[in-house]
Amino acid sequence: MGRGLRAVLSDGPVWALGAMSGTSLDGVDAAMIRTDGTTIEAFGETRYRPYSGAEREVLRAALGHWSGPEVGRATEVVETAHAELLTRFDGAELVGFHGQTVAHDPRGRGTLQLGDGHVLSELLALPVVWDFRSTDVGMGGEGAPLAPFFHFACARWLGARAPVAFLNLGGVGNLTWADPRFDAPEAEGACLAFDTGPANAPVNDLMQARRGLGHDADGVLAAEGEADAGVVTRLLREPYFRRMPPKSLDRDSFAWLPDAVESLSDADAAATLTACAAACVAEAMAHCPTPPAQLLVAGGGRLNPTLMAMIAAMVECEVAAVEEVGLNGDMLEAQAFAHLAVRVARGMPTSGPSTTGVAAAIGGGTVSLPGVPA
Repeated sequence: MGRGLRAVLSDGPVWALGAMSGTSLDGVDAAMIRTDGTTIEAFGETRYRPYSGAEREVLRAALGHWSGPEVGRATEVVETAHAELLTRFDGAELVGFHGQTVAHDPRGRGTLQLGDGHVLSELLALPVVWDFRSTDVGMGGEGAPLAPFFHFACARWLGARAPVAFLNLGGVGNLTWADPRFDAPEAEGACLAFDTGPANAPVNDLMQARRGLGHDADGVLAAEGEADAGVVTRLLREPYFRRMPPKSLDRDSFAWLPDAVESLSDADAAATLTACAAACVAEAMAHCPTPPAQLLVAGGGRLNPTLMAMIAAMVECEVAAVEEVGLNGDMLEAQAFAHLAVRVARGMPTSGPSTTGVAAAIGGGTVSLPGVPA
């Protein structure tokens, strides 16, 4: 199948379309980039399709499930939303489809991203690369994070001359340390990546439960409250934070957090969970092989001034939203899966020992071609 995909792609850089639906459950991001899998030549069109409140509830009900009716209903939501969005793009030669993670247990049952790439391939009449994580997990890796090889390409695109760190603040936070002076992201010492800890998900869930809102807009509620230092300390005592990276988390790995803030006011609870996210980032930065010149932040968390200020107060390097260097913080992960799809098509690795802990640099992804039975 991989050879068939390479045969239908043109040589050199191609326009690839990537789609990402993150653990914050806000919606689907889609973005075009022109890349050969190594170098980013250009960034293209982007679009966003939010999930409705009813759709988010269906997805939320499937979290933690590996099968059953909840998973079936959520799969339908994921495939419908992606179909509506991706059919609005023109000019792509292939698609990188991440799907929706509902369960992630790399040391146990594996990892599950909802959505069938074959269905989308037939609908779009394009090759679709999907199920990016299972091969990595099957070979002993964490299966996450997968954006680091793209972050390495971004560091090159920026013209960086020294290591830089990329922080994605979605439902879960993840960090990539990349040294663009190396020839390739899979080279030993070029990248280090891992999940930092809970980021937006606990605050989003709090806002939904207490105020019927999807998130703490601009961090206003958290700014009004006072963080409970005891809860933050308890979180950082979890065994996860003593593990050396690479390492990864499920969206609800710290399921006790909502109960820990239950007795707090709305503002204090929001402040506490926001402080937890920032403290996790500060802990993570200690694992960087050398201090990065910048911490460049993507994902919804970068739009929360309270969270960004907390992080800046806890780390020693400059903290900036990726827009300050010309990147799109809403679309970085969608662009990553476009880039990774091309790497899969060209037989290049998508993860390695220092990004997911897999034994050797490997390429993941299932390939579906239109007109070819699944």
